[in-house]
Amino acid sequence: MASTMTPPAHAPDFLAASGWAGAKILPLAGDASFRRYFRVVHGDRSAVLMDAPPPHEDPRPFIAVAEWLASVGLSAPQILSRDLDKGLLLLGDFGDWRLREYLDEDPAREIELYELATDVLVHLHQHEAMPGLKMHGLDQWIEELKLFTEWYCPAVGADVDFAGYESSWRQVLEPVANDGQAPVTVLRDYHAENVMLVQGLEGVRHFGLLDFQDALSGHPAYDLASVLEDARRDVPPAIERAMIDRYIAATGHGDAFERAYWALAAQRNTRILGVFTRLWKRDNKPGYRRFQPRMWGLLERDLAQPHLKPVRDWFDANITPAHRREPWQKAA
Repeated sequence: MASTMTPPAHAPDFLAASGWAGAKILPLAGDASFRRYFRVVHGDRSAVLMDAPPPHEDPRPFIAVAEWLASVGLSAPQILSRDLDKGLLLLGDFGDWRLREYLDEDPAREIELYELATDVLVHLHQHEAMPGLKMHGLDQWIEELKLFTEWYCPAVGADVDFAGYESSWRQVLEPVANDGQAPVTVLRDYHAENVMLVQGLEGVRHFGLLDFQDALSGHPAYDLASVLEDARRDVPPAIERAMIDRYIAATGHGDAFERAYWALAAQRNTRILGVFTRLWKRDNKPGYRRFQPRMWGLLERDLAQPHLKPVRDWFDANITPAHRREPWQKAA
């Protein structure tokens, strides 16, 4: 599934019907799905064109979550126009400053901006989960973890104990599923490349949110782990520790939340190892291999937590150091 950045043939007609006749359509970004994004420029106006082609993509969940996020005081792209039959959305333009590139330019603001990223979640979690979202709980966590054994293990030639894999994860994740934390809206892909710094806005609204169409109702620790254990940029452990403490201080959550944080970070990182391997092997996107060494570093740090010992023992018995290095070191 190698995507090109040529606009769909029907884009000019869609833009003309939306009041943007004659606008330039410039490549902006593709992602790990079939979605593609273009910047639309007409005079001094700009917008973003999302191409979410059916039947592979359905833009309606994106629209619903965007409108709900705006209703609770967060910044999501405004839906300017839509053609659901063709999978086209015209969105408000947040500009060019993603959190990742901004921090590359100005690393001195790292603590400040991760505090803001944490405060966005504090604000989000003050609200009940968005109505109508599917649950992201124990059954879903276990199902997602199969991506590792189905894609990663064959790719590196690891012959593993499948039954022990699921059993060890259940030992770790069942207490998290039953820890009594009220479900919240889980964006699921909240990290430094899906957050924009929007000029002219302040506080939590300064962060423009992207790529939330797969939102579910789940545990409040999940998105905090997503942004602090980022597949695409290194977050210093000291900042991770400080942001966990900041979140706990703001919400009143205690030890159960922190135990959930490390367990769900490990679950997410294991899933991502499988997802990135699938993107390489099935979808012809070998560039995702370069993230795997970071993912292993994060996962091994998570597994050092005492309550993750059952999973750590499984990895030590089934995934050798060579299985963790190859073939990622060749992709550097």
